[in-house]
Amino acid sequence: MINLGQIRTAFWKFDQWINVVKTWFSFSCFSIYLRNSSLLVAFVVLFFSCREPFEPEPTQVPTSVLVVEGYLDTEGLASEIKLSRTVPISAQDTLLAESGASVTVLASNGTTYPLQEQNPGVYIFSYDLPEEGEYRLEIILRGGDRYESKLMRPIITPDILDAGFIRDEDGVEVFVNTQGNELADDFLWTFEETYISRPRIRTGYIYDAAIKDVRFSTDEEQIALCFKTEYSPDILLETSSRFQDQVVFKQTITEIPVGDERIQERYSILISQKAIDPDAVKFWETLKRNTEDIGSIFSPLPSQITGNMRSVNGENTPVVGQVSMGVIKQRRIYINLADVAPWGYIDPEFNDCVISEAPVMINEYDQVFSSGFILPVRELMVGTTIVGYFTTSRRCADCTLYASRIKPDFWEDE
Repeated sequence: MINLGQIRTAFWKFDQWINVVKTWFSFSCFSIYLRNSSLLVAFVVLFFSCREPFEPEPTQVPTSVLVVEGYLDTEGLASEIKLSRTVPISAQDTLLAESGASVTVLASNGTTYPLQEQNPGVYIFSYDLPEEGEYRLEIILRGGDRYESKLMRPIITPDILDAGFIRDEDGVEVFVNTQGNELADDFLWTFEETYISRPRIRTGYIYDAAIKDVRFSTDEEQIALCFKTEYSPDILLETSSRFQDQVVFKQTITEIPVGDERIQERYSILISQKAIDPDAVKFWETLKRNTEDIGSIFSPLPSQITGNMRSVNGENTPVVGQVSMGVIKQRRIYINLADVAPWGYIDPEFNDCVISEAPVMINEYDQVFSSGFILPVRELMVGTTIVGYFTTSRRCADCTLYASRIKPDFWEDE
């Protein structure tokens, strides 16, 4: 999927390129006039005139470009089309969702397949389509602007032959093995990571304002076990015809350095393998080069990152995006802490997290715990009676500040 940050980076690279030109322009003028030392007065005047800043016209860099991204599965697997807009480089937000659009897949035989907007800017496609057909994506925005893709013929992606991981001194490398064929030679991989997230200090207690007392938390209230999900940030491409028998062996999907929080207990990665056509390869390679190089004057400019989407209203209406169709093949693997130990996960952000030396007594519960910033952790017993609790700050004991306590439907415990 297109990362909107990558598109914004492309426009940032354009700004950098302009700055390179400005610097060269000033330096060149300085060099020319410096050679003619006999005309000192003229040099001073012309030197400062050459230093006049060059500012590009605002219209040269469009600040709001429609971005279309998605790979539509043709065997019924729920897949997404995301619509968004680029924002100015100075903006704090990296994503401006394009909501309220009409998004439809049009078959060459006249059948239509409408997509439903699930979240702002996210449109869900879930149909089983004949792979031998040809299809076009049509988008009509709320203001009436229309966009469409080139005709697409779905590609049946070969199976993932194997998926696994290798533990070495640097950490963990997750990989896949696959094999291309004459119809599916180029591959794009994306992945979704989900892992258990624990707070530095765990507690099973909660202060209940209704009874003005501390009690055990319920499963719905627990804050010691959470799940965090992240999505692939990189563009992973490979061409199988580069290898013998088109076998892609141990293609790296992601690398997890030693001590990374993702394997503090149990980690899962869902790998999606997608076969793409040569035009899609060119798009992804251009975007990949633009986001990974140093932003020189030889970098691809935003105008070169187009894709297979176009505006029906006119060529001057900008749009960036690559939409593909085919059969997505997936594989999920799990990695446990015991599989990679010793791991040594320690987050220095929580090094100051400790349990208080002084307890909070019963008569202080409401005053201390009602704000929610301080949490009870360990009980203070006198005989068999709890008379108080040792405490810690919420940020040290509440994993819901950083992740979700809801266990994903797919999650498998050991």
